[in-house]
Amino acid sequence: MNIQIFGSKKCFDTKKAERYFKERKIKYSLIDMKEKGISKGELNNVSRAIPVNELINEKGNGYKASNLDKIRSSEMKLEVLLKNQSLIKTPIVRNGKLATIGYKPEVWNEWE
Repeated sequence: MNIQIFGSKKCFDTKKAERYFKERKIKYSLIDMKEKGISKGELNNVSRAIPVNELINEKGNGYKASNLDKIRSSEMKLEVLLKNQSLIKTPIVRNGKLATIGYKPEVWNEWE
């Protein structure tokens, strides 16, 4: 398994995801989206496994100002998310072509 966790050090679900993999001695890499962010290629790969609308944090600062609720094109939504990554829900846990959003231990169990 090649686990990547895209999240924030202040996000409780990101911390829970880290703990899940640590407890099972599964190696993972944490990408802090506040420091480094997610690349366009990574975001495109994740969007193949997770619908774009599920990636959007509707409670995030700037959601209304971004007009994401009015954009219909998935490609345009991805562009907005790439420019303002605080609008992306966390954590995104990726294992190759598979990905989840949020804390999903029931799915991660199937990856083992």
